[in-house]
Amino acid sequence: MSPNQSLRARTAAGAADAGLRSNLRNAVAQLEARKPEAYSELSDVEAARAAAQRIRLDTLRRLPGLLGTMADNVLDAGGYVHWADTGSSAANYVQSVLQRRDATRIVKSKSMLSEEIHLNTHLEEAGYDVTETDLGEWIVQLAGQTPSHILAPAVHLNRQEIAEIFDAAAPEPLDRDISALTSFARSRLREAFLQADVGITGVNFAVADSGAVVIVTNEGNAGLTTALPKVHIALMGMERIVESWRELDVLMAMLPRAATGQSISTYVDWIGGARRDQEQDGPEEFHLVIIDNGRSEILGSEYDQVLTCIRCGACSNVCPVYSTIGGHAYGSVYTGPIGAVLTPLLTPDAGLNDLAFASSLCGACWQTCPVGIPLHDLLLALRSRESEQAGSAEKAAWNLWSRTWSKPSRYRRSLSTASRLGSAARLPLPGPTKRWGTGRAPLPIAAESLRKLWKRPGS
Repeated sequence: MSPNQSLRARTAAGAADAGLRSNLRNAVAQLEARKPEAYSELSDVEAARAAAQRIRLDTLRRLPGLLGTMADNVLDAGGYVHWADTGSSAANYVQSVLQRRDATRIVKSKSMLSEEIHLNTHLEEAGYDVTETDLGEWIVQLAGQTPSHILAPAVHLNRQEIAEIFDAAAPEPLDRDISALTSFARSRLREAFLQADVGITGVNFAVADSGAVVIVTNEGNAGLTTALPKVHIALMGMERIVESWRELDVLMAMLPRAATGQSISTYVDWIGGARRDQEQDGPEEFHLVIIDNGRSEILGSEYDQVLTCIRCGACSNVCPVYSTIGGHAYGSVYTGPIGAVLTPLLTPDAGLNDLAFASSLCGACWQTCPVGIPLHDLLLALRSRESEQAGSAEKAAWNLWSRTWSKPSRYRRSLSTASRLGSAARLPLPGPTKRWGTGRAPLPIAAESLRKLWKRPGS
């Protein structure tokens, strides 16, 4: 499905794919099944959630100072810092580092920010060999697809589909058991690690007081991406920062539990820059790229709480819309409820502002969010903003409807008229309201209202 299609076309395609829905249900069920036990280890989950929310909100209020402290500490440790206003600025800086180092082969640990700025496309068009090393990311890279989930990029695919993707890259067809598939992936990715000139990662959190970046994985690929190549470039959204290790401790108690139902992820790498003289491994150079790319426009607005997101993906796992249509229907790297809010704010001119309507507003996303982002409220605010852009004829039609139903007498007369029309009342809506009615099936109006039934003798 193409992001150039309308939201309605993309969602219809996703909803019609029974295999996709089955894959999503199975994957989400496994993730959600582990969460109750992991959360039970906390003495007070809601208190931990509230503390994480306070830390993230306080970070936004002090963001310039924290970023300045982080940059100073990176520079003091011998690293490089680049401030990127746009995705293009970040991608161009990365390419300049590769050119200076005569690099040709790059390995990447999972980074949704790199997807956001289309870094792979930029580098591949410039002739670089880029290999994703997160297993899910590598699978979708081989398939020529984009990630369908913030946490699990290949969650939309089952084992047979993954095997077919691997077959196209293997010298001969592979066995379909998991061990054979993972063995093939391991051999190919280890080769890429050993040959790489530069490693690129994302940043789950940056610790301002120490200048360290924290990368969380379950596969260990981040450790190899940062330790083996001679250069490490870390891409960081400017909001992904905490002041101290104490604050990080609170957030790390929530992130793995919300994401995968683990008490702690398998690997948590804390990286303080390039290799020191007394150290045995690590890169010769460390570059931190701090990326804005629209975040400053959100900061301080009514929507800025969306910037407290810690990218756990939990909101997608409980969203009935996501589990029905899949991640690619969102047309953006950020999927699910968080994507429906974040994408229109980061890319208001991308034609994806109607994503806020891809929600049932059930509130499950807010209830599961480890930092308490009121996603349903933000979705409503974005819907209101988008409705303000509607044409004058459509606005007039809805204003007429509002005035008609604002008085009980007019409300009753309109329903009585609709009831007498019978099946005609279920025809597609006319004129400017047609767009809203497309795909909706209004319920038939009852022949008698509840008021009439109540007044009937013997009721």
